[in-house]
Amino acid sequence: MAQGETFDVVVVGSGAAGAMAALRAADLGLTVLIVEKAHKFGGTSATSGGVMWIPNHRLDGDKGDSREATLTYLDSIIGKPVNRDRLEAFVDEAPKMLRFLKDSGVAVMAAAWPDYFPDKPGARADRSVIVPTFDGRELGDGRYALMREQYNRFKLFGRYAMDLTETFALMMQSKGWRTVAARMIGRYWKDRSTRKVSHRDRRFTQGAALMGATYKQVFARGVELRMETMLEALEVDATGRVFGVEVSNFGRRYRIGARHGVVLAAGGFEWNQALRDRFYPVPGLTRHSSTPEDGNRGEALIAAEKIGASTEHTEQGWWIPTMTLPMPKASNFHEIHQAAFDVGRPWSVVVNRNGVRFCDEACGYDQFGQAMVEDHLKTGANMPCWLIFDAKFRKKFSAGGLMPTVHTAESKVPADWWDHYVFRADTIEELCRKTHLPVEAVSQTVANMNGYAKTGIDPEFGRGMNPYDQMFGDPVSTPNPNIGPIDTPPYYAVPINNGDLGTKGGLRCDARARVLDQSGTPIAGLYAAGNNSGTPFGDVYPGAGATIGPGMTFGYVAANDIAERSGNQRA
Repeated sequence: MAQGETFDVVVVGSGAAGAMAALRAADLGLTVLIVEKAHKFGGTSATSGGVMWIPNHRLDGDKGDSREATLTYLDSIIGKPVNRDRLEAFVDEAPKMLRFLKDSGVAVMAAAWPDYFPDKPGARADRSVIVPTFDGRELGDGRYALMREQYNRFKLFGRYAMDLTETFALMMQSKGWRTVAARMIGRYWKDRSTRKVSHRDRRFTQGAALMGATYKQVFARGVELRMETMLEALEVDATGRVFGVEVSNFGRRYRIGARHGVVLAAGGFEWNQALRDRFYPVPGLTRHSSTPEDGNRGEALIAAEKIGASTEHTEQGWWIPTMTLPMPKASNFHEIHQAAFDVGRPWSVVVNRNGVRFCDEACGYDQFGQAMVEDHLKTGANMPCWLIFDAKFRKKFSAGGLMPTVHTAESKVPADWWDHYVFRADTIEELCRKTHLPVEAVSQTVANMNGYAKTGIDPEFGRGMNPYDQMFGDPVSTPNPNIGPIDTPPYYAVPINNGDLGTKGGLRCDARARVLDQSGTPIAGLYAAGNNSGTPFGDVYPGAGATIGPGMTFGYVAANDIAERSGNQRA
């Protein structure tokens, strides 16, 4: 086996957690190598919404958030035992990480996004932080096209990049949305210099903006990035200290030394069916995940377990409802589409296979997935569930990958979709026969929803009766923006799977991001961050960005600890 070189720090994985660990370590004077098994860098983070949940950030001055308010909120929603020191470390270090990111040259701004449990004490609507649009060409033409590209669902017509403001304008068909679309299209085609380099929009938005802006600073500090380089094993000395990694590149295996630390930031295990079967009470299928296909297979978790590492919170994913459709122009292949907000729109309802509701459909997407799991354990009639909607919904909203008629008219829907991926009928009774749902139960559920639409009150689950639900409702629908009568044929149904944004659980770590062995002792030289580690929040998703925020925070914490132990820390 070939012998490799040595760096101060080796980071495994190029997503947000790994990028932050590399940025901070390099800024503190350490030599850093990032290894990434994929052909593109940026990880799952680059395909995401790019939101960071950072409580008490004070970007806009002191507006009342505090350490105490944050912990009050978290204590009110976390439903299982967690490492208190680690939870408090996140609350304390997240604002410091964000200030460092900003000071390093990455623009950040607070977003008006309600916490996912808005009725709980300490909840706020300003803890989610985003990065504004970034010019991808600033990475250099050699890297601009090599950062992982966002999914079609984050682009208009699968081509034109959308920021969050544009996304909501188009999604809600709000006033002036056609002008917004025309401006986006015109801007793209006028950029002739970029079209000579790549089809990709030079406007990096959402997760691409976060990762593009961060990697500009990572590369500016001399960090080396090697793609197509997969972790095979962790190198351990006689004392049990991790001192390097064994990697492979197109079958060639070699070793890379790490003088001061290895940071595992290679994502979760959602694409490893064996690990799903081992950890999840309702395993689900890998192909329902909305993360990059076959990307996060848990190799780093497995490598760490082989040297004695322990795990935590592995029984749950970061759930999100998804649906499946054939890929355009390649019908033998399938594409996964998120339906995070679609399931809570007016003129629709979600039922299990018994034809009854099981949750507030407009709740946070992770709560929706937890409700699917709970209902399936109780009834065996979930996974998938069904989104049922009428022609009014069809005209205005997407249903996973089925775009509204203003985008995809009935005549433009591929013939192989009807009654296999998307079901359509002139009556609820006929729709039930096609989907094998019980007619009487579904008819009663629809009748109930039509009654709730008149009063604006959902006595079963409170749909549309809190700020989070209402943010993604439609003000046209009154008196409740999330409930409207399901009474205009034709009627439609699509199966909804319990997809994910990654895994909640992973390697058990302490407050300094050090990986712990089975006895709770830190494994010297080994750190983990992001979905490679267990979430500090246990079983909940506190708000938008609660995956990336802690991932970057503990990447930052890991780099600080490594630098301190190396004696090279400058700040």
